Amino acid sequence: MPFPPALATNVDRRRFLQWGAAGLVVAGGAGFAGSRLLGSSAPVGPRAAVVAETESARRVTGKVVRRTLRAAPTTVDLAGRAVQTWAYDGVVPGKELRATAGDVVRVRLANDLPEDTTVHWHGLALRNDMDGVPGLTQDPVGAGASFDYEFVVPNPGTHWFHPHVGAQLDRGLQAPLIVEDPREPMNYDEEVVLVLDDWTDGWGDSPDVILDRLAREGMGGTSMTGTDHGEMDMEEAMPSDDQPLGADTGDVVYPVQLINGRVPEDPFVINAAPGRRIRLRIINAGGDTPYRFAISGHRLNVTHTDGYQVDPTEVDTLIIGMGERYDVVVTTDDGAFAVVAVPEGKAAPPGFAVLRTASGATPDPNSLPAELTGRLLSYADLRATESAALEPRQPDREIGLGLQMVDGGRQWFINGAAYGDHDPLEIRSGERVRLVMHNESMMFHPMHVHGHTFALVGQNGRGIRKDTINVKPMESLSVDVRADNPGQWLVHCHNIYHGELGMMTVLSYVT
Repeated sequence: MPFPPALATNVDRRRFLQWGAAGLVVAGGAGFAGSRLLGSSAPVGPRAAVVAETESARRVTGKVVRRTLRAAPTTVDLAGRAVQTWAYDGVVPGKELRATAGDVVRVRLANDLPEDTTVHWHGLALRNDMDGVPGLTQDPVGAGASFDYEFVVPNPGTHWFHPHVGAQLDRGLQAPLIVEDPREPMNYDEEVVLVLDDWTDGWGDSPDVILDRLAREGMGGTSMTGTDHGEMDMEEAMPSDDQPLGADTGDVVYPVQLINGRVPEDPFVINAAPGRRIRLRIINAGGDTPYRFAISGHRLNVTHTDGYQVDPTEVDTLIIGMGERYDVVVTTDDGAFAVVAVPEGKAAPPGFAVLRTASGATPDPNSLPAELTGRLLSYADLRATESAALEPRQPDREIGLGLQMVDGGRQWFINGAAYGDHDPLEIRSGERVRLVMHNESMMFHPMHVHGHTFALVGQNGRGIRKDTINVKPMESLSVDVRADNPGQWLVHCHNIYHGELGMMTVLSYVT
C-alpha cells in the first residue's frame, strides 16, 4: 500500500510566515494579563517546606527502588550502521525503570557527558525539587558530576524520563518509566513497552546543528531533503479528516524512525501465541514527529492515555504526539503482522516492528497496513473512567496561553514572550485552574504540564486525564488542573525545537 496522502503532506512555510505577519503573534496573551499575575505574592520555591510536606502526605508502600543512571557518549548499532550518540547506560532506549505507585525511587545520575544535563520524570506528579528543570527546580548536573534523585512515585501509568537541557532529548537519552497499579483492574496475558523515536543523531545532522539552523533560518530552511513542497492556502493547511493535525506537523524530516531502538531492516519482534491479550504501552519519545500507529490485522482497544484509565474504546489506528502515551490491548491473531508508526504529515518512511505468533515470512516494512486509514482515535472518543476522572468543580481561575510563531519560526512564544522573558502563570494551592490554550500558529503543539495531570474540558461526562495534549492549528482547547502540588512547574511545547526556541513558561504557585 502506498503512503496515504494524509501521512505524506507538507506545506510551504513561507505562507505560514505571511499569516503570522498578518497579526497572529500580536493577538498573543495580552488579554490574559489580569488572570496571570496575582499582585503582591511570593513564589513557592522547589525547596519550600510545603513541597516536602506535600510529599510526606503521600501514601507509601515502604519499598525503595534503587538505580544508578549513567549518561554518556556511546556508539549504537542500527542494523549494522554504527552511530555516535548519547544514551543512558549505553543503550537506546535506556533500560526500563519499573516501580509500584507509592514506592520511593532513588536514582543516582552520573553525568559522563561533555556538558550539563538533568533528568525529567515525564508524567509524574512528584516533588518539585526532583523535576529536573535546570534553573527552575534544580541546578544543572555538570560534566563529571552526579545528582541523587529521590521521590515517592505517586501515580501508576506509562511514563518515561529524559533530559531537560537543550536538544539532548533528540539524542538517545530516553527510557520508559512504568509505574504499576497495586490494584490493577485490567486483565491481560502479556505486556510490551514500545518506544517510538525519530532518529538523526550520528545518521543525519546532530540535534545541536538542527537547533542552530532553526534559530538562524526558521522554518524556511529546515528540510533535511531540500525539497520544495509548493504553496498551499490556509484552508488546505488546516486540520481535516485527512490531516487531523493540519498539513504541517514538524520542522525536521528525520532519516529513520525507531521502535525500541531498532530500524525496519532489523525490527523489534513481539513474540506471542495466537489468542493472547497483549497490553502495549506506547510512548512517543520523538523530538519533532507525531506518529500514526497501527498493527496489520488487529484492532486497538485503547485503555489508558498518559497513564490514566479510559472506558475501553476500539479503533484501527491512533495518532500519538510527542510526549504522549497510550496503552492499548490487542488480541493476537495467527501469523506475522506489521507494527507501524508512520510520521504524521511528513514524507518519511515509517517505524516498523513485527508481531509474530507463528512462523512465516516477515511483513514488508514498506507495505503499510490498511488499518492506517481505518477508524482513527480522537480525544472526543474517550471518556475517563470514574476512578480516573477529576472531580467536578468550577474553576477558581482561568489562564490563557497564546501559542505563537515568531519571525518565521526562529522563535516560538507563549503569551507574547519567550521563556526567560515570560510572566509566570501564578496560582495558589487548592485552586481549580483552567488553562485555555489558543494556538495562533499553523502548526500543532503537544503541550505538556509538569508535575500535574489535567482534565480535558468540553467532553460529555468525564474529561480524559492527561499531562500532554495536542493543540491543533488555530484551535482553542481548555484543560482543568487541580492545584495540589506546590512549586514552580514548566509548561511547554514538547516539540523539542519549539520549546528550546522559546515556547515554555512557568506555572508558579505563590503564597
